[in-house]
Amino acid sequence: MCHFPVSFQPYHASCLTPLKKEFCMPEQNPPQQISEFKSKSGIKRIFSAFSYSLDGFKTAWKLEQSFRQELVLVIFGVVVALILPVSVYQKLMLIVVLLFILIVELINSAIEAVVDRVSLERHDLSKNAKDFGSAAVLLTFMIAVATWVVVLHERFS
Repeated sequence: MCHFPVSFQPYHASCLTPLKKEFCMPEQNPPQQISEFKSKSGIKRIFSAFSYSLDGFKTAWKLEQSFRQELVLVIFGVVVALILPVSVYQKLMLIVVLLFILIVELINSAIEAVVDRVSLERHDLSKNAKDFGSAAVLLTFMIAVATWVVVLHERFS
């Protein structure tokens, strides 16, 4: 018996026809398409991945104002964390939470780029995707602020 909600109607991927209730999955899955960009292997793949990562940083710097602002904040925060008279572990924690801001911002920017690539017209699902990414960035900021407050309070109180 299938455990899908009544409102959910699963479809066979190759023909978009509803599946029978007694089957949760089609008998044969169509072969998955593999991107032509996935053809590299070994050391060449590692260098390509590094190159793509650098391209991502360059593009984020060029196109995303929030990334630029957050990067300046992170650089300043890293310098302050290194100067603070706290333990090595606390310095590491202060730096890591700042780097998480950049990581989540990059993921948020990727979500926004994919949503815009699919369609530039306004849609509730597009708004939700962008809002969820923005909320993730906000939560990351809140974690960073809380971490800094705890470490600084412990050190200077």
